[in-house]
Amino acid sequence: MKLQSTPATWGGLARALHWGMFLLYFAIIVIGYYMSDLPLGAAKMKIYALHKSVGMLLLGLVLARLFWRIIDQRPVSEPKPVWQQRAASVAVLLLYGLMFAMPITGWLYNSAAGFPLRWFNLFSLPSLIGPDSSMKYFVKELHETGVVIFLLVIGVHVLGALKHHVIDRDQTLMRMLRAPSRKS
Repeated sequence: MKLQSTPATWGGLARALHWGMFLLYFAIIVIGYYMSDLPLGAAKMKIYALHKSVGMLLLGLVLARLFWRIIDQRPVSEPKPVWQQRAASVAVLLLYGLMFAMPITGWLYNSAAGFPLRWFNLFSLPSLIGPDSSMKYFVKELHETGVVIFLLVIGVHVLGALKHHVIDRDQTLMRMLRAPSRKS
């Protein structure tokens, strides 16, 4: 598998980060909604710990993904109207912004609530702020609202990819689904 992208398609590392992070964000959102309805107890604390650990993993992965995006070439874009190019750029900026915002607001919420943050029970991460009840509720609202916005932007992203595949019949979606050919 070729790690780097080519002018024709995304490389293996870009595709692995794209789909792997999609699956992790999907899982963490499902876990987040599930855990919010659990009664207080040991099971809820274990699920919260998993949610926080996966969130910090995603923060590291989005940093890696952004670094790779900067150094890796991108496939040549399919021809499209200027408004679609701008919409795609805005969507990418929103997606990256939200991929950063979700773990950061979660970390801030955890810090403001005064809870320890252990990454997969291997080591502790520092608090970003001291315990603060008013900040706790503010960043909790940011985190929860961010999830809804994130889901909407992902929905638009998926619809755009499907539009390219079904209506435009171009290679936009396929470049992220299949490996580059050996001759690319």
